[in-house]
Amino acid sequence: MNFEEARFKMVEQQIRPWKVLDPQALAVLSAVPRELFTPPQYQFMAYVDEEIPLPGGHVMLPPRIDARLMHDLALKGTETVLDIGTGSGYRAALLAHRSREVVSLEMDAVMAEAARRHLQAAGVHNVRVVHGDGSTGPVPGAPFDAIVLGGSVAEVPQTLLDQLKVGGRLLAIVGTDPVMQATLFTRTGERQFSSTTLWDTSVPALQNFAQPSRFHF
Repeated sequence: MNFEEARFKMVEQQIRPWKVLDPQALAVLSAVPRELFTPPQYQFMAYVDEEIPLPGGHVMLPPRIDARLMHDLALKGTETVLDIGTGSGYRAALLAHRSREVVSLEMDAVMAEAARRHLQAAGVHNVRVVHGDGSTGPVPGAPFDAIVLGGSVAEVPQTLLDQLKVGGRLLAIVGTDPVMQATLFTRTGERQFSSTTLWDTSVPALQNFAQPSRFHF
């Protein structure tokens, strides 16, 4: 399979139509070899606009989702970024090309180790993959310039927002099926936050983050 050709088609046919037009973001997407982050039996799907199964019941998000998350954080290259839900490490690799350092949390120890191998194979050296749970409290290295969640949450916990620097941004896909929205939160002061809804989508939920009650009274 010609992965370079498949990567080019991904950028032109999937990423650009999803309003990722920043030249630097497109350059990153054109350079990062997604096949290195894809399980061998699914490498033929590395550039397909679909979720890809990962061990332990996890999935790689469609490339356009990770592309928009990286793009919409509008990183300048000097930031320290917290990435929650490492998965195979592809999104962390994208973020690494646009930031100074990425701390990437993964609950599954096997997946965390695999992500480290994938990042090394791709020549990405400014990502620190940590086996940990982003829902439980402060992460070593906080506060961060930017935080991105690699799955959906019913709501963003205050404990995560509090790990932003003033002026920092958190991007999360918020809601439950069938209505989820990518939402950008900005810390505007010590106790002040603003939010902007960016686009609609639907992705699997992050583990261990609180879900709304299904019971109605």
